[in-house]
Amino acid sequence: MEQSTQHEKFMRLAIELSEKNVLESLGGPFGAVIVKNGEIIAQSGNKVTSSNDPTAHAEVSAIRLACTALNTFDLSGCVVYTSCEPCPMCLSAIYWARISIIYYANTKTDAGNIGFDDKFIYDELEKPMELRSLPIKQMMRNEALQAFKLWEQSTMRTDY
Repeated sequence: MEQSTQHEKFMRLAIELSEKNVLESLGGPFGAVIVKNGEIIAQSGNKVTSSNDPTAHAEVSAIRLACTALNTFDLSGCVVYTSCEPCPMCLSAIYWARISIIYYANTKTDAGNIGFDDKFIYDELEKPMELRSLPIKQMMRNEALQAFKLWEQSTMRTDY
């Protein structure tokens, strides 16, 4: 199958998942497919409302399924096809998972136009912590550093 045709096939599936989500009231209008070597590893729609999990966006849900399927936290060599430009959380998860490339359909502006506006989060990240709308208070750093010291010295750790 020609490369561009294969990309379209996987993107169509992500879009179908986003539509199914709306029609079956499973969650927001988002879908994601993770592919490795031309094979679908995982696929998911947004499950925020059906699972009562605010982190169950389509991309994060698909990443969880892909990691389980491949028995690894490292999705290097994988591609994600998502029906919408990833939000800040999903984009971060994609980076942490080491996915190699993102293909997306709708833009974050398109999502904002129907009430899924992440501009507020991007704006918050630019502000110093003390000026953010959600209070962030540091405490007990010295005690917490012990876990970091243990990690540095551990011969059983798995770097990621």
